[in-house]
Amino acid sequence: MEKILTRGWTVRAEPVDGPVAGALLRDYYTEIVGRYHQRPATDAEVDQVLVEECSADLTLPTGLFLVGRYDGEPAGCVGVRLDALPYAEVTRVFVRPGARRRGGGARLLAAVEQAAAVHGATTMRLDTRHDLVEARALYAGHGYREVPAYSTSPYADHWFEKRLG
Repeated sequence: MEKILTRGWTVRAEPVDGPVAGALLRDYYTEIVGRYHQRPATDAEVDQVLVEECSADLTLPTGLFLVGRYDGEPAGCVGVRLDALPYAEVTRVFVRPGARRRGGGARLLAAVEQAAAVHGATTMRLDTRHDLVEARALYAGHGYREVPAYSTSPYADHWFEKRLG
């Protein structure tokens, strides 16, 4: 039987402890750790941050993990924390380099906002670093506005918020 692929982006919730999520999270951390240190990240550094920045809370009832597929292939992800409703926190926003500039970031944000609203969120929050200029532009371009710090993460330089509805 011939496999039929959907052209473009599809996004759905998937287990954060599954192999697809694991591969996407490894790619995500490889990129952001490397950018932070301004050199390629080592496997040991990525392994360490995967433990330190555990994603286990991205499972209901405390959160969700969404995987974006481009033309049927895993190409991006986003997580949302739902443990401080009516605020929901966006995290782990990532699109693999080969799928960038194809609307994936916007599609992932829209999907995570919709999922958070279904679970009772009225306000989305997120934080990001100063060097992640593409992420900051994505958020600002989709209605997120900078707000005062709401967390004390050592890796956060900018905080954003968006009211839903």
